[in-house]
Amino acid sequence: MELLWFYIAIVLAISDELHSIVMWNFLHDFYIIFGGLVQEMVYSNFQAWLVHEGLEAVFHFFVLSIVFFSLEIGFLGGLIHFVIDVIHSLTIKHMTHLEHRSLHFVFESLFFMCIFGF
Repeated sequence: MELLWFYIAIVLAISDELHSIVMWNFLHDFYIIFGGLVQEMVYSNFQAWLVHEGLEAVFHFFVLSIVFFSLEIGFLGGLIHFVIDVIHSLTIKHMTHLEHRSLHFVFESLFFMCIFGF
């Protein structure tokens, strides 16, 4: 149980990479069309982006919930990933892929360490 925080952060990182691979390599055309539909339904690019981030958080919720058999871990993982994505997208304009992954891993690890590490 003492390393649960680490396992959650690792699975969340894998889930994020899996999301990118599935959405941009396998479902690319659908994803573009779906983005256009979302853009038509909302009033601004910001709202469309929040919908995208929210759906990504739902994806992480399902992956983490299935891997750890825990709705709590799934919810917390999706929530912290959403919050980190929103904050760093609003405050940091350019990051390499490695910097992006590292930022997520560090803050997600700290978050889950505070919850499950003691």
